[in-house]
Amino acid sequence: MNGNDPVQMAYEAILAGDFEKAIGWFQEAVRSQPDNASYHYKLSVTCARSNRLAQAIAHARKALELENKPQYRYHLQILQAKERREQARRHFGQKPEQLHMAVALLQEAVDLDPLEAESFFLLAAAYAGLGEYAPAVRALKELLRLDPRHEDGKKLLDEYCRKWQLTLHS
Repeated sequence: MNGNDPVQMAYEAILAGDFEKAIGWFQEAVRSQPDNASYHYKLSVTCARSNRLAQAIAHARKALELENKPQYRYHLQILQAKERREQARRHFGQKPEQLHMAVALLQEAVDLDPLEAESFFLLAAAYAGLGEYAPAVRALKELLRLDPRHEDGKKLLDEYCRKWQLTLHS
């Protein structure tokens, strides 16, 4: 069996809404042609859709290693940004040192994917948790530039602006 047969079966599984089966078929394609960057990329995309982030990143890295295409690099950056967001979430609700780690991870996330509004929202919350309202306000302004209708962002912007003003006058 060549790689195209399992890829065709994977696409049929995707059309049927069965991403787990699609992953299996893409894995078969990768096994049949392990140096085919396109197969690794397709497997990565499908793993990402199924919340298998570690697998998605591994195959995105392999695709980029095999073939340095801008779309492969961009895909990997998006996945890495998501990974940083997930890591940062684990540092919320803990000691200030942990919030500093969350800020660092979220800054990496926004550097990797500057179009993901959720990273800016979380970054603002982390800064506010540290009592650093100026960078929290900047993060929320960037969030609202990306998503002007983000209601929670609007509410927090007002709140953090007030708190920032209070810190300036104290």
